[in-house]
Amino acid sequence: MPGFKAPFGWLRPPSVLASLAAVCITAWAAAFGLLGHPQPVGAITAPELRGQRALQDLQPDMRGRNLQQQEFLKASMAGYDLSGSDLRGAVFNSSDLQDANLSGADLEDAVAFATRFDNSDLSGAVLRNAMLMQSRFKGALIVGADFTDAVLDLPEQKALCARASGTNVRTGVATRDSLGCR
Repeated sequence: MPGFKAPFGWLRPPSVLASLAAVCITAWAAAFGLLGHPQPVGAITAPELRGQRALQDLQPDMRGRNLQQQEFLKASMAGYDLSGSDLRGAVFNSSDLQDANLSGADLEDAVAFATRFDNSDLSGAVLRNAMLMQSRFKGALIVGADFTDAVLDLPEQKALCARASGTNVRTGVATRDSLGCR
């Protein structure tokens, strides 16, 4: 280009820049499989498909086990003994934990969506930061359970407050305080 002078020495005439940009974009697209044949994707998004990665070794006596970040999809675990188990970050999706023994279990950062905890024993359990939406706790024993910063549906939170008592031995937090009871 007559009279064109690159101010910093790295700029080139627009036609060269356009060509360079086209080459870079084409190389990038090829590197990420955007040209030619599509590359297979390894992500699984449907909960039903993710279930194949869920814990397959379900047994009625699982007390004291390390079950961190395990997935329990539509798991039927009614009456199971999970007392003292490490369930931090575990995911329970539409699972049945009715009459289960979760006393002393660590469920910190767990997610339990639409899960039934009816008549389960959660005494002394730690449920800090747990996401418990649409889960039910009718008749669950919660003496000394710590629900600090857990997310519960308001009707469940009120029902739990009506029978909350005790203090968690590990965290030192009163169950009523952890639920924000008035």
